[in-house]
Amino acid sequence: MSWGDFLIVFVSCAITMLICRVAPLFALKGRSLPEGVERALGYIPPAAFAALVANDLLTPGMFDAGLWPAAAPLVASLAVVLVAWKSKSLLWSAVTGVTAYALLTLI
Repeated sequence: MSWGDFLIVFVSCAITMLICRVAPLFALKGRSLPEGVERALGYIPPAAFAALVANDLLTPGMFDAGLWPAAAPLVASLAVVLVAWKSKSLLWSAVTGVTAYALLTLI
């Protein structure tokens, strides 16, 4: 791929991204969304995060190396869920997840 081709693709992607992100802002400026739509939009960040986490925790060949290597991330994620539920702190959840996973991989 030449630099000219790369520049065409890059500029096309940049323009498309700009249009997709800015056009809705101008279209909805000064208008309010229905309550159901606003409530539904509130579920997008948790759903995206859950999809990313599930993609990392549940893989097709996760039990190929044995039961414990597959179970360690699941046990660590359970510890994170419990700490997050009780403390409501992102910092303590992250520290718990890293610590639990490190300790479980040492076993």
